[in-house]
Amino acid sequence: MATAYEEHAKVFKAFCDEKRLRILELLRGGEKCACVLLEQLDLGQSGISYHMKILVESGIVASRQDGKWTHYKISEKGSAYAAALLKELTTPNAVTEENICRK
Repeated sequence: MATAYEEHAKVFKAFCDEKRLRILELLRGGEKCACVLLEQLDLGQSGISYHMKILVESGIVASRQDGKWTHYKISEKGSAYAAALLKELTTPNAVTEENICRK
């Protein structure tokens, strides 16, 4: 069973590669077939599969099968989760007088 930290890391891993950022940029225009992504990126089929697996596992991208092709789109739910997670992890804890006195 994955820890919360491992699940959080999947989200941020999705954003830490320039090719995945380019894929996200392309998907901002709407759902795209893997065949379209192949045409627009300097990647082969295995490269697209690798990056899309990471994006889908992160929850940032959703996929659906249509015949032999997979179609991808940005997941609104996954995107909202990533934004909330970043805010949560980067918001300082409230400092209270009680916390100061304990130090």
